[in-house]
Amino acid sequence: MALGFINLSCPGCGARIAMETKICEFCDGPILISTFKSVAGMGMPDVNKYVNAYRKALAENPDNLQLNTSIAMCFLRMKMYDKALQAFEKAMPDNFDNSEVFFYAAVCLLQGKKAFLHSRPVIDRVQEYINAALMIEPRGIYYYFLAYIKNDYFSRKYLNTSPTWQESLSQAKAIGLPAMDVDQLYESLGAERPESL
Repeated sequence: MALGFINLSCPGCGARIAMETKICEFCDGPILISTFKSVAGMGMPDVNKYVNAYRKALAENPDNLQLNTSIAMCFLRMKMYDKALQAFEKAMPDNFDNSEVFFYAAVCLLQGKKAFLHSRPVIDRVQEYINAALMIEPRGIYYYFLAYIKNDYFSRKYLNTSPTWQESLSQAKAIGLPAMDVDQLYESLGAERPESL
């Protein structure tokens, strides 16, 4: 785990800046991408700039959790699921305060395909990552994603599961489920929202 002081070029304008700086003082762009929301609205040329800046910084600091998380979010935005998953998994060790790393790793495992198209070992791993995210921070969108998996995989294959997708959906709504989070989930999944959810 590397969290030390690292200098890098601003992904937006190229200015030399400390990684601990959140916003570039020259272009007002984010330095590190810590959530999918940060890249969801970016155009692909901008996302590519960020990927290139993070690659250069990772060449010197390959185990840095923040850099791996940032490049993973960019790869996810680009729908490069394998690369995103590798970076998320590099950001997991000793990173028990960032639930989104585990959540989006689960998203990557689906590779932009519906859950029912995957094998049971993949679905089990997806659930493992979602449960890890829930242990760190019980968020409505995490329960919602679990409901989606249980509905699209287990219900469609007539398999019993506990809790059921309806119970997971109820839990999501009880905690709070912003519509924007649901929209971003399906955008990152590369899938359409099922009518049953």
